[in-house]
Amino acid sequence: MNGLPATVDASPDDPVVDVLREGLGLTGTKAACRTGVCGACTVLVDGVPQVSCLLPAAVLEEHEITTAEGLDHPVQRAFAAHDGLQCGYCTPGFAVEAAAFVDAWRDGHGDTAPPRERIAAALAGHLCRCGAYEGILAAVAAACRGEHDDPAGAPARVEAMEKITGRARYTTDVREDGMLEGVVIRSTEAHARVTGVSADAAHLVDLLSADRVVRYAGQPVAAVAAPTLREALAIARAARIGYEPLPAALGDGAADPGAPLVYEDEAARGRAPSSSEGVSLPGAWNGNVRGPFTRASWRGRTAVRRIETARRAGDPRLVSGTFITAVQVHTPMEPHACVARWDAGGDLHLHLSTQTVGMAAEQAAKRWDLPVSRVHVVADHVGGGFGAKSGVTVETVAAVELARACGVPVRVVFGRAEELTDAGGRPGSRTVVDLLADDRGDLAALSVDVHGRGGVAVGSAVAMLARLMYGTAPRRLRDHDVVTNEPPGAPFRGPGGAPLLWALEQAVDEAAHRLGEDPVALRRRWDGNPKRRVLYDVAAALPQWTGRPRTGSGTGRFRRGVGVAAANWPYILDPGTEVELRVEGGTVVAATATQDIGTGIRSVIAAVLAEELGLPAGRIRVEIGRTGTVHGPPSIGSRTTTSVAPAVRDAARRLREVGLTDGARVVGGRRRDRRGYLTPVPVGGMALGRGFSGSVHVTEVEVDTRLGVVRPLRVWAGMAVGHVYAERLARNQCEGGVVQGIGYALYEERLVDPVTGTVLTTDLDRYRIPGIGDTPEITVHFHRDGWDHVNGRGVGIGEISTIGVAASVGNAVHNATGWRPHDLPIRPDRLLEGISR
Repeated sequence: MNGLPATVDASPDDPVVDVLREGLGLTGTKAACRTGVCGACTVLVDGVPQVSCLLPAAVLEEHEITTAEGLDHPVQRAFAAHDGLQCGYCTPGFAVEAAAFVDAWRDGHGDTAPPRERIAAALAGHLCRCGAYEGILAAVAAACRGEHDDPAGAPARVEAMEKITGRARYTTDVREDGMLEGVVIRSTEAHARVTGVSADAAHLVDLLSADRVVRYAGQPVAAVAAPTLREALAIARAARIGYEPLPAALGDGAADPGAPLVYEDEAARGRAPSSSEGVSLPGAWNGNVRGPFTRASWRGRTAVRRIETARRAGDPRLVSGTFITAVQVHTPMEPHACVARWDAGGDLHLHLSTQTVGMAAEQAAKRWDLPVSRVHVVADHVGGGFGAKSGVTVETVAAVELARACGVPVRVVFGRAEELTDAGGRPGSRTVVDLLADDRGDLAALSVDVHGRGGVAVGSAVAMLARLMYGTAPRRLRDHDVVTNEPPGAPFRGPGGAPLLWALEQAVDEAAHRLGEDPVALRRRWDGNPKRRVLYDVAAALPQWTGRPRTGSGTGRFRRGVGVAAANWPYILDPGTEVELRVEGGTVVAATATQDIGTGIRSVIAAVLAEELGLPAGRIRVEIGRTGTVHGPPSIGSRTTTSVAPAVRDAARRLREVGLTDGARVVGGRRRDRRGYLTPVPVGGMALGRGFSGSVHVTEVEVDTRLGVVRPLRVWAGMAVGHVYAERLARNQCEGGVVQGIGYALYEERLVDPVTGTVLTTDLDRYRIPGIGDTPEITVHFHRDGWDHVNGRGVGIGEISTIGVAASVGNAVHNATGWRPHDLPIRPDRLLEGISR
């Protein structure tokens, strides 16, 4: 094992990944999917890469095994230099596979770079949900050229080598003395009243609400614990649940009058979870339909009158269409996980995979009736989240209740099927758009009607975002929820933005075609945002745009198309953010209660300190990912960097004033922007700043008209976000946003059995996320002006980098084929049917 003899006490059929992790403590090998699909558990067996989740221990007896911890290879330094990672959970497996490929390539080809397609083929068995593929491709090419044989060079992010070598500790890696493994017992019924639960376990904790009703298949019912995960799973599978079945509302019929009610009364409706990141919008209920919410409308009656007049007249300048989106599941590579422990004094300790260490502590204190100072949350490293890991969720509740019942620490880690069923997803939607241009070609009226489908959750806020795009023309905007007996949705990277733009940006594109105007020029004329106007100018001059084919003019099997889409997103911040600096032995230690989910806030803090204090990296240490220090922001809503970086700068200036002497301590805050904020007081720690970030995506695709496959070739991503604190990390995040947008456009679709309500896409074979071979060449362009009023002059990039991508793909497909897609994802069967009409 990594060059040394090793003996373990294991059953012959134990998976090697568990033997490595639990028996030998080599946690760099990650058990992310357990079906051999994602590659996170890859090890070298006699020098050959193998997925260890499918290997029984007996197979490897007397063989040589190398894990990421024992690799010591130039490709690891290349990953660090080229930022071939974000959250890092998949990275050790990538590095192990890449090391074998680099060695073989250099043996046969010398110090030359392989073609991009060859690298992608070699790493095709690996998945990165963050979408850090561009950095990975660059790293492997550089290692093949021999550029990182010398160990000199600085990594792009401060924790890079910890993640690449497998030393970084995630919640799933935490193991405490005497710890038990917890497993959640879940409903097999879509709608039923639970009459009883029993299991062959010493301790069983109930997870049901007082009404004892389950409202979707997969809903948590109870939890049990055992010394090993295998034992706990066996107990959960054998658990006996008594059901009194209730009629279920599934599929399109859930909205019909007389459909079975998901929530039987007002009290039950009040307990419905929310798929929105902010405050749930008000709305009346009519059966399973909630809404409409119309308060974002502007001169709505005028808009409807103009649209109906145009419809009666058959005006070709009226663009109407219905656009559908599927549920997109977050499925971060590190599943939801919690290790809970009650100490002798009654304090609660939580190791948690979370985007919100401070919020989780506050919610836990409230739930278990503790002062917040007695709840201690740790999230050293977080393996992705994308909005799904916010606050106290069921894995935490189960772990805490089991730990209290058992009197020992308990770890609860979701399996991939649980992650794909009940850990969050971007709600599906049905959007009806009517868009009217006037005689001058200006936007005259807009109507957007959205029925969001977040399962048992409410909070659809899609149509209201259309108030923020394309000037002040009259518009009627109506949001509805259609609740069903399906798992709840959750906020996902620009909640509401991606489904809105899928519809709106295709309607705008269609208007340009009908008016005979360049789609970029039309957007520039309609769009009042000066920052985006600069992006339009750059986009219009791109060779891929100026050389695009005439729509529908292609012939032959393979047809090229280029599409554009614009987006904006509110500038959000946490004005209460603070950063503490203290000097210890000549080292400046920065601390704040935020967390790094792969976006690189550790590196931003270190870079700002180095710039302000003139210190080398070795004299700076960043401590985040835990409570017990000053307030930091959650990693949601693109607010982390724009909140933390100015607070770091303020703290550094205060430290300079008192001097960098041992024992010095200062606290800096996030000072107000010039002209303040739009929200007079923060709501839930969040303030709405002045201005909107903007993006323009230009996407080139190749459409195979025989197989119906859409292959993205190139994406230009223009970002109007102001000052960029860490250039390579910001590009990486934007590239990952593009990759997730491509997944939304072409692959991702959670499927539910329409009769039983059971989720069918329960592994990463059946739920398809983009791989490295699906990644187009991505160019990110930052426009940095227009944010001088902001403290720090920069705003977030997480949402704006992804929400317009799918629409740009749809418009590119239309340009290539003349057929406009209306349903996401753009599956081969849909495309072939569409172009055959």
